[in-house]
Amino acid sequence: MYRPEIKVLDCTIRDGGLINDHLFDDRLVRAVYQACSAAGVDYIELGYRASKKYFTAGKFGETKFLEEAFVRRMIDGIESKSKLSAMVDIGRVDAEDIPLKKDSVVDLMRVACYVKDIDKAIALVKQCADKGYETTVNIMAVSTALVPDLEEGLKQLAECPLKAVYVVDSFGAMFSEQIHFLTNLYKGILNPKGIEVGIHCHNNQQLGFANTIEAVRKGANYLDATIYGIGRAAGNCPLELLLAFLKNPKFKLDPILEIIEKEFIPLRQQIEWGYMIPDMITGILNQHPRSAMEMRSGKGSKRFVELYRSLLNDGELA
Repeated sequence: MYRPEIKVLDCTIRDGGLINDHLFDDRLVRAVYQACSAAGVDYIELGYRASKKYFTAGKFGETKFLEEAFVRRMIDGIESKSKLSAMVDIGRVDAEDIPLKKDSVVDLMRVACYVKDIDKAIALVKQCADKGYETTVNIMAVSTALVPDLEEGLKQLAECPLKAVYVVDSFGAMFSEQIHFLTNLYKGILNPKGIEVGIHCHNNQQLGFANTIEAVRKGANYLDATIYGIGRAAGNCPLELLLAFLKNPKFKLDPILEIIEKEFIPLRQQIEWGYMIPDMITGILNQHPRSAMEMRSGKGSKRFVELYRSLLNDGELA
């Protein structure tokens, strides 16, 4: 049995780009697009749509900005029924830098925001929808949000032209109980308005895949994943596990296994991602992974216990 209304979104290049400043070569981007297309993934997210004036010139690769000519070059000649997605961050993109849908091969604009910025997200969602795009919202760091604030924001989003609103476990801090609570909360407010619930999990506590399944059990229908779990720090729910779990015959596992073996096993020798103790520490303490990332890069504390005690003390002081 499978639920045909479920949509899978691959954000390998977008989330993976957070590790290496989006400096993937064109060959890998095209290979990911081809593999996900062959696997039957519903949406493929090739990066961010950001405005260059907000970033240091020359620091980031092209998947940070997803200019139209670049996207067309990446998909040229590859047969695909998948839709294309781009993420837009509040404060990092100007609406005038987003072309009309009729002039773009991108189908979906995903607006990322924190609870405090939902009003700004609503404005950007409406601008994207007016330009002809499908739209969703990712509410980041929801594990730190106050429930009354979240409820108020969801009620506002329920009146917007949205396909889905995502529960995002940005810090990899949540367990099944929180996933159940939040998925039900989102559903109760959004589903009556025809808006689906999405889930985007990080793997700090080795629960990215498990928590995604728990959200599915409670009715989430938009599911994020990445090939081989690639993503910032601890990474994300692995696409290969998710496709195998869903049992939908439209999804093909073979292309993902092939690209893992050919591209991602070697890539992991060059850039690091996946579960490690520093990320576990920030996850269990429900804190941003920046200190874990510093430790992994050699810039921060050299000992696990020092990192744990310093973050624990900071939390107690806060």
